[in-house]
Amino acid sequence: MEYVTAVPHPRSEAPGPARAGRLSLAGALLAGALGAAVVLLSTRQRWSEGTATVAGGDFPLTASGSDVTGVPASLAIVGLAALVAVFAVRRLGRVFVAGLLALSGAGTIAASLIGAGDSSALDEQAAQATGDTAATVAVLSHTAWPYVAAVGGALLLLAGLLALRYAPLWPAMSSRYERSGAPRPRKAPTVDPDRPEDLWKALDRGEDPTGA
Repeated sequence: MEYVTAVPHPRSEAPGPARAGRLSLAGALLAGALGAAVVLLSTRQRWSEGTATVAGGDFPLTASGSDVTGVPASLAIVGLAALVAVFAVRRLGRVFVAGLLALSGAGTIAASLIGAGDSSALDEQAAQATGDTAATVAVLSHTAWPYVAAVGGALLLLAGLLALRYAPLWPAMSSRYERSGAPRPRKAPTVDPDRPEDLWKALDRGEDPTGA
């Protein structure tokens, strides 16, 4: 009677982390770039509107996101720069940059939600329109753009969290460049004195083929 012994094949652990690294990298790049674009676009839109009472009647007033607060746009730019810098640093530097990316997203969310109910920008416009420093805007209303900016901040936050979790699996910039950014010098080719073509090439490079 013959016996057949089933020998289990060893499982390869490499494909799992490699696949997770690729998926997380793609997700972080997409979320970070899309989030920054959404925030920058949203801050250029109308966030609030109202009216100011002047001698001739009601004067319409509007305020864009950048008029209300410049924080979301600034943090979006910081987050986008941090997303790019993740690939230029290693180890603790990568963790620091990934944390900066996540904080940029969280700060964008907070600033956008605070700006959704802010009326100071319109109050300043009302004071200028009426010439009364104590004047305030009337019939105040807000649009949905601050919340769209908050969604962009959430995408930046997601990119930062992915970087914090999976950045060690991501590729880094090539090490053929020194820290100064200059390429490493190449070694001079070996000159064979028995080959005339090598001697001519050395002379063309300005080298002395007879030197030691």
